[in-house]
Amino acid sequence: MTVGIELLTVPQVMERLQLGRTAVYDLLRTRQLASITLGRARRIPTHALTDFIHTRLDQEAA
Repeated sequence: MTVGIELLTVPQVMERLQLGRTAVYDLLRTRQLASITLGRARRIPTHALTDFIHTRLDQEAA
């Protein structure tokens, strides 16, 4: 059985992180948050968002 990867739009990530558009695009530009481009659309895999949050939590705990 193959499990699909859920892809999020930038507005969905903005809502989940409670950040503005510029802040999310800064995270994408600096590669702190992984994404793929499909045509002109930018998509963020849910696992990339989870990895980003875990990394930030680990940094805060250190």
